Amino acid sequence: MVKNKNIIVEGKYNKPILTDVFYPETQDPKPIIVFCHGYKGFKDWGAWDLVAERFAEAGFFFVKFNFSHNGGTPEQPIDFPDLEAFGNNNYIKELDDLKTILDWMGTSDFEYKNEVNYENILLIGHSRGGGIVTIKAAEDPRITRVITWAGVSDYKNRFITGEALENWEKIGVFYIQNGRTKQKMPHYFQFYTSFIENEERLTISRAVAKLKIPYLIIHGTNDNAVDSSEGQNLHHWSTDSELFLIDDANHVFGTKHPWGSYNLSEDLKIIVEKSIAFAIL
Repeated sequence: MVKNKNIIVEGKYNKPILTDVFYPETQDPKPIIVFCHGYKGFKDWGAWDLVAERFAEAGFFFVKFNFSHNGGTPEQPIDFPDLEAFGNNNYIKELDDLKTILDWMGTSDFEYKNEVNYENILLIGHSRGGGIVTIKAAEDPRITRVITWAGVSDYKNRFITGEALENWEKIGVFYIQNGRTKQKMPHYFQFYTSFIENEERLTISRAVAKLKIPYLIIHGTNDNAVDSSEGQNLHHWSTDSELFLIDDANHVFGTKHPWGSYNLSEDLKIIVEKSIAFAIL
């Protein structure tokens, strides 16, 4: 298996998109899987490398990357040394980053072009990244299948409201403490205004209803961050989807960061194998 990590792909917003590729070196075109991390996430979080290895073992060309404004840097891709970038992130930038990765793989000088099948591109998104891949899949004809892992169903209802929203607009920033790193992570008000300006495009229910490709929705029933009812919403709005619920699984499917094991958690093993089976149909 080939593992190339921390490839720098130039992003649209003058920040690099740090990217990993995992694949079996066979010189045969392989289905492509592009994985998008979630909120306060990064490509090297927890067991994501083990996930990439398992997909590569199953014959896929697996790509994962840090969104350009996720708060990481090329020098420190894990955690959040660039909180200014984090504060200036928004959903449109993440959609543009994903497009950049898809475009990068399709260039004539793409280093791995003999290893990929451009006619078979599947997106997987975790949590907030689930919304990103669903929207992109609905608007990009290159995508042939899409999977969400604990994916959100509505971006608007995740914003603060009322007096808190008014204070955010007045002050221009509010902070969320990262429970693990203890950093106070900023959100500038542009995050909200960018959503409002692009609300139709960023309405996940609209994107789901537009999907004309197979769609797998995976959710744990003990998810305290994104309730499993959101997975049920996605399934309800879709014309061609499968809802796969895992009893008592949490938001990160039994993993954490750092992940000290050489093996996937039992819940993550289940969803990876389910996703592989869906991808090769």
